[in-house]
Amino acid sequence: MTIKTIAATTAIVATSASTAFAGGIDRHALGTSILFEDGNYAQISIAHAMPDVTGTYAPGLGGGTTANMALDYSTVGVGLKFNVSKKLSAAFIFDQPYGANASYISGPYTGLAAEWESNAMTFLAKYQATEQFSIYGGPRILRSSAEIAIPSALFQGGYTANGSGDTGIGYVIGGAYEKKDIALRVGLTYQSKIDHEFSTTETTAFGPASTTTNVEMPQSLALDFQSGVAANTLVFGSIKWTEWSVWSVSPPLFFGAAGVPVVSFDNDTITLALGVGRKINDKLALFGRIGYEEKKGGISSRLSPTDGRQSIGIGANYKIGNTKITGGLEYVKLGDAVDGSGTNFNGNSAVGLGLSIGHSF
Repeated sequence: MTIKTIAATTAIVATSASTAFAGGIDRHALGTSILFEDGNYAQISIAHAMPDVTGTYAPGLGGGTTANMALDYSTVGVGLKFNVSKKLSAAFIFDQPYGANASYISGPYTGLAAEWESNAMTFLAKYQATEQFSIYGGPRILRSSAEIAIPSALFQGGYTANGSGDTGIGYVIGGAYEKKDIALRVGLTYQSKIDHEFSTTETTAFGPASTTTNVEMPQSLALDFQSGVAANTLVFGSIKWTEWSVWSVSPPLFFGAAGVPVVSFDNDTITLALGVGRKINDKLALFGRIGYEEKKGGISSRLSPTDGRQSIGIGANYKIGNTKITGGLEYVKLGDAVDGSGTNFNGNSAVGLGLSIGHSF
């Protein structure tokens, strides 16, 4: 097992297992490492997150606990890469990049709930311009749907909104520099915004109405790097900026009555990760990583009541012939937050589990 192999496989699970409550509604970062696998390659990955997000109601709301308002969730990813020629390769990637699953079951917020689901297909081509430099890019197709429920205690007469599935198209473009003798690779990947136009059914005390809700999924820029630093040892990491300040869910009837979006984010996010992989023998490698997202402060949404995060994860990769099995476990400390009513969310966390199987053919 080479140091390059350690980097490619750890990236799969280290990403998928760590995105429990990342910035905005990120759940899974688009991974381009499959483009750099040798030969033809197929992989499947699954991650499961178990968040625990609990708050204490403000005295004016009667105090008491909100109970855990964040539900467990899972994501699945599939990738296929094949060589077209000596310099040209292509990949298909399916992932579930965004999501939310919030539901209050205790206290004044009981009945407040939101669900966001997404599936994305990305088609990438990579051209090896020189031995060291490559460029890649292609279209990204995103399909999303959303549901929101607000109890009468928070909106007179109660409110629901159901945004039927909508498909938007964006693109991915990037480039990488490699020095294979020391397993060095630095890649920069830009992911464009994707616009959604949801056909929405909004229901108030006056009955249902058909409206249209426009939501912009944010653009992002990610720098990924890896390098051998000693025999059988590799350092890897990433820096990702995402423009979450443009994201806002504002169904027209709700916005007209309340004057504010159902949910939005005030700030962009920068997510950092740093890890190290160590080859134990020709079949086994171990890795660990830490992650950080800055706390922004201010008022948080009731549907996303955390601010920043810190994480630590461990994992292992085992090779059997042409098949690689990678597993990871990550603990995430979620940053404290306060919502507009003074409800205080602190001491919260999440645990993520990830498993990936890759096969060269």
